[in-house]
Amino acid sequence: MRALRLLGSLLLAATGVSVTGAAPATAASPTPLDRVIPAPVSAAPGGPPYRITRGTHIRVDDSRETRRVGEYLAKILRPSTGYRLPVTAHGTGGIRLRIADGPFGAEGYRLDSGRKGVTITAARPAGLFHGVQTLRQLLPAAVEKDTVQPGPWLVAGGTVTDTPRYGWRGAMLDVSRHFFTVEQVKRYIDQLALYKVNKLHLHLSDDQGWRIAIDSWPRLATYGGSTEVGGGPGGSYTKAQYKEIVRYAASRYLEVVPEIDMPGHTNAALASYADLNCDGVAPPLYTGTEVGFSSLCVGKEITYDFVDDVIRELAALTPGRYLHIGGDEAHSTSHEDYVKFMDRVQPVVAKYGKTVVGWHQLTGATPARDALAQYWGLDGTSAEEKAQVAKAAQNGTGLILSPADRVYLDMKYTKETPLGLSWAGYVEVKRSYDWDPGAYLPGVPGGAVKGVEAPMWSETLENSGHIEYMAFPRLPGVAELGWSPAASHDWERYKVRLAAQAERWNALGIEWYRSPQVPWGSGGR
Repeated sequence: MRALRLLGSLLLAATGVSVTGAAPATAASPTPLDRVIPAPVSAAPGGPPYRITRGTHIRVDDSRETRRVGEYLAKILRPSTGYRLPVTAHGTGGIRLRIADGPFGAEGYRLDSGRKGVTITAARPAGLFHGVQTLRQLLPAAVEKDTVQPGPWLVAGGTVTDTPRYGWRGAMLDVSRHFFTVEQVKRYIDQLALYKVNKLHLHLSDDQGWRIAIDSWPRLATYGGSTEVGGGPGGSYTKAQYKEIVRYAASRYLEVVPEIDMPGHTNAALASYADLNCDGVAPPLYTGTEVGFSSLCVGKEITYDFVDDVIRELAALTPGRYLHIGGDEAHSTSHEDYVKFMDRVQPVVAKYGKTVVGWHQLTGATPARDALAQYWGLDGTSAEEKAQVAKAAQNGTGLILSPADRVYLDMKYTKETPLGLSWAGYVEVKRSYDWDPGAYLPGVPGGAVKGVEAPMWSETLENSGHIEYMAFPRLPGVAELGWSPAASHDWERYKVRLAAQAERWNALGIEWYRSPQVPWGSGGR
């Protein structure tokens, strides 16, 4: 793929066409306040721009979390500007980060820019961090490079006021079908943070691999984690490595939501421990991609000892509120056994202080009172199945929307896409953006929709370049659906803003798909 991109770049260069995918910004014109993704609630231009110079300081409140956000911003700006940008609690002017009361909620912020400086105000550190992402996008894309660039570093004058539509703006990464290292996961976290995503759902177990160490069942990782799709070496995270991912995500204000899929998608566990099988015989490790053939033995008490141990150890490693128990495609489990299993397992999650999340098949059982169901059906999913989900929502179950034919990032863009699958159809950029989560499922109360999430399944994905190619340019649109007001969703305007992101992706070294639906060449100018 890299070779093809290089060849294409050479051809474009020979014809005089920009290879960045977007027209370069002119030095004298700062990025308009409304050019960012996700679209802010309000962007009011006014007054002269602020220019970051060698004398700029980053001024923070005298608190550890505010200083941490300031240091994060300085780390981004220093390599490309070449400036010292000291982070200090003293002085006036420059770039100021401040915590103050206001109508910001847990994640909102206000950004004020003028000749004397830029001030980001929020009620909570997460809001400051999201405001910093807006500031990044208001600066030239070259600010993302790791070598000194010429500038100038202008921030348009005016005020941005912003709060998210939904509290759940997630991305799922499947590390089970193919294993991804801690550094690869961190790279994706940084990319998610740029677009104000706040949940990282890690799919830690499946038929092809078990990816987290469990002390009380050590063969899960050492044996169950020893392979992957296609028969590669697989891998697993030690508890220390998992905690490092959690810590790094938290530093970017993402909450990790771990998933142990059950009772189906469990061949790696069944292969590791024979007693988890009803017949007491361990199946071989599995490296294919078919689904629905495996199941924990619902009638055995050892199954619930296993579940209790796994949830207990994983909950202890996870400071976030949620724990995902899967529950999808349990085709080898009878409906009666499925209901019995979920009735036994959901209280275990609560016992260890976590809130249940499950795929929407959970609504076919009895969801716990505060459970969330993650809908992954299609536009064409049966009315009966949608009605089942809607009934659960009417009874108080919260919903996370991940329709596969809209936001599954592993779906091919077109039939020519070299990566991904197509069982849910082809999902081009417009299709992934052009829908409203609040009105998607008939009969669902608006308040039941807690947010959106973009899953990335990894049957065909083996490295960071593969992840990025499938995520970009669709991921920013899903992030916007989760953050921005419904009234701002407009494909014709959005695609112009999306085109302007291309230079930033190039500066960050992100692989991305050049969708013909987006005016990359003009960059929206």
